[in-house]
Amino acid sequence: MTTVPPTAERLLESEPLMAHLGTCVEGRPHVAPVWYRYADETVEIVTTGRKLANVRRNPRVALSVQRDEAGHAQWTVTLLGTATVVEDEAETAAARRRINEKYDADADAYAENALVRIDVGSATYRTYDDALE
Repeated sequence: MTTVPPTAERLLESEPLMAHLGTCVEGRPHVAPVWYRYADETVEIVTTGRKLANVRRNPRVALSVQRDEAGHAQWTVTLLGTATVVEDEAETAAARRRINEKYDADADAYAENALVRIDVGSATYRTYDDALE
């Protein structure tokens, strides 16, 4: 069964937008911007610090991506899922290159970041422009 509708997949793959990753710390939400890559109902991010520590303690996460123009939302996609910290250095380096390429950054930038893979459990989306559907 497909969790992420095809329209939402196209939106997530369409351009290099910031996502907001929601994690949990001490029973409270912690939301932070991240770069991401979506493919086959899985999200990859590379991160450090509070976000990474939160995922290690509680793998239940949310990811929200929105495109807007001049402050007017065009679409939004929200994903709920389970995150896993990938300890394999080769996988992490490959994911970092893919994400950095998407955002036009140096392929080896952010070498200290760890790979977090999110398996999507559910997805919702909304478009605000009929031309997007």
